[in-house]
Amino acid sequence: MKDTCVLITGATKGIGWALTRRLADLGAHVVGIARNTDEIDFPGYLFECDLSDAGRTEEVLREIRDKFPVDAVVNNVGSSTPQALGSVELSALFETFDLNVRAAVQVTQAFVESMKVRRSGRIVNLCSLSVQGARLATSYSAAKSALIGCTHTWALELAEYGITVNAVAPGAIETELFSQSNPPGESQGPAATAVPMGRMGTATEVAALIAFLLSEEAGFITGQIIGIDGGGSLGSRAL
Repeated sequence: MKDTCVLITGATKGIGWALTRRLADLGAHVVGIARNTDEIDFPGYLFECDLSDAGRTEEVLREIRDKFPVDAVVNNVGSSTPQALGSVELSALFETFDLNVRAAVQVTQAFVESMKVRRSGRIVNLCSLSVQGARLATSYSAAKSALIGCTHTWALELAEYGITVNAVAPGAIETELFSQSNPPGESQGPAATAVPMGRMGTATEVAALIAFLLSEEAGFITGQIIGIDGGGSLGSRAL
């Protein structure tokens, strides 16, 4: 990863922050995009942007494209509004699709042409175990399922250019987003006990997997959805 330029969205919290630190330790040049950038000792180049604003996002992407030869993109940013079917607000549905899918498409498109010219590149999308079904997750599960479709399609389109596209699907991981989606007293407690390994995962563990997918050694892996869930995706989990 030495001297590789990696763009990470949502780079200052949770999995994004763990990945930022890991890549910096490996000698990569990290370019981060985050909504909140105050008082953060970022080990790279950090740009403030609310990715829910498509216009502002385009401005920031143009600035990054002019300054950095981005070799890899990690679409990590996401949002979730827990709502049961029957109470799903359409505004929340649209917002979830917008940040999880539109932002990933917009960010990736900003750098894919330069990757094609260099005939190399890495794209990793952060999806979720919830695509297999999760209570209160209609909007989030649907959006991440759409991102899996993007992953498969992009992998087919870009394979001839030496660009790999994969998705990582975390299960119960100790992050702020997981806590927001699984309020205490509802499902956060049972989440850990439902995992065959008997614990929640860490952002550092997910970062390690993503870092491998970004590496030269992972050059023959593309179009894959790789779970990191302590066995939570096994068929018996619902029994």
